[in-house]
Amino acid sequence: MASIKDVERVADDLEGLVGDLRSELSNGPDFERLVQIADEISEHADNAAQTFNSVNDALMSRLDEVSGRKKSSSGGQ
Repeated sequence: MASIKDVERVADDLEGLVGDLRSELSNGPDFERLVQIADEISEHADNAAQTFNSVNDALMSRLDEVSGRKKSSSGGQ
């Protein structure tokens, strides 16, 4: 399962890519390179979103399990 540590790694990669983007913009932009960097940023952002979604799904599933157990155990009393 994906974890918050995975998102931290993606964020680190994004920081590097943003630095590359700024550098490219300030050094006489090569538009082909800008497109490449933008595509990489998009891929990393998608990975972060997928990781957040996976973590959220896992947490919600666990909460549903716990809530279901509490309801069924307290419902019989």
